[in-house]
Amino acid sequence: MPACTDSETDTPRLRGDERTVKVLVCGHLGAGKTTLVHALSQIAPVSTEEVMTRASTAVDRVGLPEKVTTTVAMDFGRLSLSDALVLYLFGAPGQERFFPILQDLAVGALGALVLADTRRLADTYPILQLVEDLRLPYAVAVNAFDAAPAVTDERLREVMALDPGTPLVRCDARDRSSSRDALIALVHHLLTLTPEPAL
Repeated sequence: MPACTDSETDTPRLRGDERTVKVLVCGHLGAGKTTLVHALSQIAPVSTEEVMTRASTAVDRVGLPEKVTTTVAMDFGRLSLSDALVLYLFGAPGQERFFPILQDLAVGALGALVLADTRRLADTYPILQLVEDLRLPYAVAVNAFDAAPAVTDERLREVMALDPGTPLVRCDARDRSSSRDALIALVHHLLTLTPEPAL
């Protein structure tokens, strides 16, 4: 049965018989989480972006002059991957001081998409550790940034100490198709882990 759509916006309306899955989108500050959720969401996304002030510079080490806002609670979006499967996307803030929020958002999530930036790979390690501590299956999506150093998949797996079975993909968080492919890689990974997943 095809998904219902709103005739004015072509936004799929839920029929009520779809399988819904909560997915955590996480990564360090400036990794592209908000951009990805906004690129993918088929509904008006919920966003808690706030302007970064001088008071935060001593706490949040950004190192990105173009970064002027940050998520302080969460981003939320919805994406129908098929007529039968709907993903609820919860984007978590990336600063260590907001890790308790990430932990709260992880409750009920089936898995996590961890965004990484090769310009600041070391900032990804605490996020990976937290996701592993939460026992969440995850996939890593290396976001494309201008002037980001090229790093081979083999080297990325080595420095991030990724399990051989953990998906590692490339994406451009600004591009809907590319971001969707990254989420599909995560969903396929979840399917391999559970004989009868709640998908």
